[in-house]
Amino acid sequence: MNRILLLEDHERLARLICKGLAMAGIVADVFSRIDHAMAALQQVPYQALVIDRGVPDGDGLSLLQHLRAAGNAIPCLVLTARTELHDRVEGLDAGADDYLAKPFAMEELVARVRALMRRPVETRTLEPQCGDLTLRPADSLICCGDKCEILAQAEMQIMLLLVHRYKESVRHSALEAAGWGLSEAVTPNALDVTLHRIRRKLLAIGSQQWIVNRRGIGYALQDRKKTK
Repeated sequence: MNRILLLEDHERLARLICKGLAMAGIVADVFSRIDHAMAALQQVPYQALVIDRGVPDGDGLSLLQHLRAAGNAIPCLVLTARTELHDRVEGLDAGADDYLAKPFAMEELVARVRALMRRPVETRTLEPQCGDLTLRPADSLICCGDKCEILAQAEMQIMLLLVHRYKESVRHSALEAAGWGLSEAVTPNALDVTLHRIRRKLLAIGSQQWIVNRRGIGYALQDRKKTK
């Protein structure tokens, strides 16, 4: 799915970054503390990290070092006001894939994040396909042939996860995390309502793909013929 983790304690900057990324079809979950970010990484399969070095509970590089020591190769961009050569070298040596100094142009940040997402640990595409479906996150579209429907942000994030895990069961909690992140309160029936809307749009574009409810296990996207 097109979701990244942003470790940034400056609220206004974090909002601006989220807005810039959202315009490119990328959702960012924002955390201001290393321990909160670490907990989120254990629950959500993020495609990339953007981390600030100076956060309240330490240097953001410690998060990256912990991940690399555990064998986690998730792509990472270090975003910081520390611009000295030794700071950049330290960040890259800690396992960062890219380094961008503050202040920066939002267009450059978005381009660098998209570049990271083109070289993830697993082979993924920015316009994933399965069966007769194509997702176009940058345009908020789900398409089957020449027919397309607009997906709301939560709908797109849920579909990206279901497509990535095609035919596999995905737990209710994982779909909620994909659709709304871990910091946003979700009403008890929000997922059911959202899945209903997605199913209607699948019918509208004539797709043979369908979201099935595997009771007690989760939900899965699979060929409609196999649901009968």
